[in-house]
Amino acid sequence: MNNGEKTFGASALMRKLFVEWVSVIGIALIVAIFIRVFLLQQFYISGPSMETTMFTNNRVLVNKLAYRIGDVKRGDVVVFDRSTVNGNDVVHDDLIKRVIALGGETISIKSCIVYINGAILPEPYLPARDVEMTDPQDRCSTVDIADMVIPQGEFFLMGDNRPQSFDSRMFGPITREMIVGRAFVIIWPVTQWRFL
Repeated sequence: MNNGEKTFGASALMRKLFVEWVSVIGIALIVAIFIRVFLLQQFYISGPSMETTMFTNNRVLVNKLAYRIGDVKRGDVVVFDRSTVNGNDVVHDDLIKRVIALGGETISIKSCIVYINGAILPEPYLPARDVEMTDPQDRCSTVDIADMVIPQGEFFLMGDNRPQSFDSRMFGPITREMIVGRAFVIIWPVTQWRFL
């Protein structure tokens, strides 16, 4: 074998390795994009509205397929895209809240207690510190809401930290199309890892 054949063989091997690595990286990127777009996405928590269930700078994984194959359930923690108009610009906010009332149900709030179809909604996820406050205004910020029927296909959402949550009490129910997916696990920090 002469030097020309050796050089040709080495360059062919390098090209083959390059093509293999580009293929592997390309496939990995396609799989990662597919997972992020259709299956799972990580979201950062910003703000106190879901304390003490989760805190600012926690990271959660959201199952984006959950409501394509299943139904939204009361108690689910969901991420949704709330669009607002700011002048000529449409601003998108990803918010995270808990599903409280479903389409067709009647919700009311009396002295900070949530009623669904006239029955008290058990809410074991609420922080004890909020439940123990004696002043209703401090405990939930929106003390009373008259009976409201949630339209079919819509959902009434509230944060677990009722005194500091911007939620359906202010902006009303949201549609199913606005829901990105169901948050199902806190993944960061590792010491707070748990299912929701």
